[in-house]
Amino acid sequence: MRMHVRGVGLPHENPTELWIVDGRISTEPVAGADTVFDGGWLIPGMVDAHCHVGLGHHGEVPLDEAIAQAETERDVGALLLRDCGSPTDTRSLDDHDDLPRIIRAGRHLARPKRYIPGFAVELDDESGLPAAVAEQAKRGDGWVKLVGDWIDRKVGDLAPLWSDDVLTAAIDAAHAHGARVTAHVFGEDALPGLINAGIDCIEHGTGLTDDTIAMMVDRGTALVPTLINVENFPGIADAASKYPTYAAHMRDLYARCYPRVAAARDAGVRVYAGSDAGSTVAHGRIADEVEALKRIGMSPTEALGAACWDARRWLGRAGLDHGASADLLCYSDDPRSGPGVLRRPDLVILRGKVFGSPV
Repeated sequence: MRMHVRGVGLPHENPTELWIVDGRISTEPVAGADTVFDGGWLIPGMVDAHCHVGLGHHGEVPLDEAIAQAETERDVGALLLRDCGSPTDTRSLDDHDDLPRIIRAGRHLARPKRYIPGFAVELDDESGLPAAVAEQAKRGDGWVKLVGDWIDRKVGDLAPLWSDDVLTAAIDAAHAHGARVTAHVFGEDALPGLINAGIDCIEHGTGLTDDTIAMMVDRGTALVPTLINVENFPGIADAASKYPTYAAHMRDLYARCYPRVAAARDAGVRVYAGSDAGSTVAHGRIADEVEALKRIGMSPTEALGAACWDARRWLGRAGLDHGASADLLCYSDDPRSGPGVLRRPDLVILRGKVFGSPV
């Protein structure tokens, strides 16, 4: 089927006409195309830059559940997912032309009893981290995920998992294998070692300080703050009464989250949208994360870009370009107006296939 869509293209707000043939976008007219959308707004498929397909509350899930998770993301317009660690091997989902494209980071890498049970590959000896990173780089799609900090029950608070020299060797190993590295980090203490070691991205980043923000700017380190997941911090603290120092720390991190992320964005750190869907956060909530980014000072266009055209550029994926895969969204109303509109595209087009009812 040859298709034609017409509307206002974002972010430049230019009148835009696109033709779709053989699953690809053409910016040049294609004879015999049926107009399936005429008037409204056009954007590339959204990106959830922290989304765990194949992860459940207790770790690995069956493939049919992973497929259902991916379908939920597709239906709200998230057509490109950076999966930041999953124990389920979801590579077979690449054969499904009705599911979002997934950029995988392999499995989380952690130390024993220093992360959520069932989620990570746990290393008894931290010296094995570079080899483990190399292995996960082969399993992933250009990313590796470390657990940078977690509660250390011996000290009763968040603490780093890895020594600085091991981190440097591990991140060098990932880069040698053509992979970028990101890390789960809640607190303050793990950040300097990770950033100095050359890490490419920080997830959450609630413990950012002026010094570590400056380091991220100097190093070009990106940030995916997962703001809707940070809303779980008070509940985590309430459940951790056995560890009062940790509980107080989590409440403090929650209270400082938005000002700290805003300071990072104001300083020039690149911030992208990720929901952290897959365990405590339900799938299909990228629109809520876009809305949350407005609270750190992003304009509606900038916030949407953090989950769309800017995120695609960061991940090396095309937007509404001639010859690109036809992964785009059509809206009757401006998708920047709020999550109620953004999460309900009138038309989802993925690999040139239409999901939803043409208007």
